[in-house]
Amino acid sequence: MIQKKIDVLAFGAHSDDVEIGMAGSIYKWTASGRNVVICDLTRAELSSNGTVETRLQEASEAASRMGVLERVNLQLPDRGLYMKDEYIRQIVDLIRKYSPTLVFAPFSEDRHPDHGRCAELVKEAFFSAGIKKFETPGGNSAHKPNNLFYYFINSQPRPDFVLDISGFMDQKLSALQAYQSQFLPGESGVKTPLTDGYLERVEARERIYGVEAGVTFAEGFKIDRPLLINQNIFGEGL
Repeated sequence: MIQKKIDVLAFGAHSDDVEIGMAGSIYKWTASGRNVVICDLTRAELSSNGTVETRLQEASEAASRMGVLERVNLQLPDRGLYMKDEYIRQIVDLIRKYSPTLVFAPFSEDRHPDHGRCAELVKEAFFSAGIKKFETPGGNSAHKPNNLFYYFINSQPRPDFVLDISGFMDQKLSALQAYQSQFLPGESGVKTPLTDGYLERVEARERIYGVEAGVTFAEGFKIDRPLLINQNIFGEGL
């Protein structure tokens, strides 16, 4: 692991989850010098299109396009993300290892059950990571990130806040287009919701969030508790 201050640790059940929800924000942060790490919980081995090997290559390419510092995979079972103590402790280990300022996970209300279960596992781990006496195999010291935020994959709820990605929508689409096996599978692929205008729907969603906030494109997020704003309440620098 590269020993640098980690600003953001973003979790997804499968590679491409994080990109769908927040690739624009990630690119915006890395372009300004922030360090971002992505953790995919599974290898998406049950996906209808592509192979595990192809998906890992695509995930690496997408991470490179976003300027991500590091991308890891816990190799938990696809469609098997149940609330198990061993899974929680692995995620706790990762949070403690990287000691991020902010943690992100998928929003729980989603048509794919793995996305909601990823949210539940990360929420449990987020809390336990700050408990000094909570032991894990890695033996890393307790760490309490500032906040846990949830990004959207298949859902379009009313966000608690949005981030302006007006200058980074093209980069978001570029990161998503790295997953050709999922969004552009060709004649040999199987038709899925991802192959039927999915990228266009993601772009339309971010446009709607942007228009509601007075910008061109924005990504929406949820939070479990009130978001404390000490600065920029008048809009400077947002």
